[in-house]
Amino acid sequence: MSSLNEYVCEDCGCLLIHGNPLTLDSMRDVHKQLCVIKRQKAIAAESAKPVIPPKPSSVTAKATASASSLPPPAPSLSSPSSSASPPPTPLAPSAVEGGGTRGGGNTTISLTGSGTNYSKVDGPIDASFKSNRQQAGTFQGIKVWGPLDPPGQLGIWGTEVCVDFDICVADGACIEACPVNVYEWLDTPGHPASEKKPFMIREKDCIFCMACENVCPPQAIKIFQKGQ
Repeated sequence: MSSLNEYVCEDCGCLLIHGNPLTLDSMRDVHKQLCVIKRQKAIAAESAKPVIPPKPSSVTAKATASASSLPPPAPSLSSPSSSASPPPTPLAPSAVEGGGTRGGGNTTISLTGSGTNYSKVDGPIDASFKSNRQQAGTFQGIKVWGPLDPPGQLGIWGTEVCVDFDICVADGACIEACPVNVYEWLDTPGHPASEKKPFMIREKDCIFCMACENVCPPQAIKIFQKGQ
């Protein structure tokens, strides 16, 4: 049995454990970039620095003195209503850049149903699923590959960032390891493996670092380069 390697974040106290030291190093580097406590400490240290105002140049000082010696401007003859600027038009709310807003893509499938296929599936993910399976539909623009029989059978999701939802156990390692925040949790009530899954809502932001694929315990993730 392989020994486990551990890393404890000195800022937030988070414990990372993995049997492969190279994978643990990758997880540690990603955690250092995403650690909220470390970021808050850095912001607090930056805010504590004293702000030194710039010294006015001689040209600015002369201009200020000249302006103060000028007579006040003559009052305007126009009425207050004509001179007042119109109030700004409020902007319509827009979606958050980066794909964080829900409902931005086409959805043709449902996560609820009366499916009775509740058998637990073991990994790894089928790397040839694109040729072995049929596309069952889309969920917020993300392709879903069948067979699909919700809530017990959810198939494989994604085109470049692919997760077999029937294998996934929702341990969260992929979400923590991803440096560009591709995933967010999606509730899948009634599924036998776990009732939430890492949804690749920002699939187009993937940088193909393979971190999520390498840290997934049940090997439910497969990353494809574009065109594969």
